[in-house]
Amino acid sequence: MVINIGDVKDGRFDVVEDEIRQIHEACGGHILKVIIETALLTEEEIIKMCEVVTNAGAEFIKTSTGFSTFEHVALMKKHVGEGVLVKAAGGISSIEDAEKFIELGASRLGTSRIVKIVKNQSVEEGTY
Repeated sequence: MVINIGDVKDGRFDVVEDEIRQIHEACGGHILKVIIETALLTEEEIIKMCEVVTNAGAEFIKTSTGFSTFEHVALMKKHVGEGVLVKAAGGISSIEDAEKFIELGASRLGTSRIVKIVKNQSVEEGTY
């Protein structure tokens, strides 16, 4: 799910938390990833969203629908509660980027470019 950015910008974190909680309950035990659109949020809002996502019981907090920075992932990892995993999505254009995101605390990566890079390297190296 993607959070309601308007509610976050209006400081209506209680509304956002309630929505996440309701969607999580509707998932019936399936994993919920909450996309917080980090590029649109201030550092303080990202920290608050880590608290909100943790309190609502979601399994993952995700940077955005297509853009991640090392700083955002490190900040999220530092502020999420126990049991909440971080997913970095987008902005991962090399194996080195992927490794760095993992070192900073991402448990999962969302990228199509890495798959293409790895496939091309395998073909170039003669392995399939």
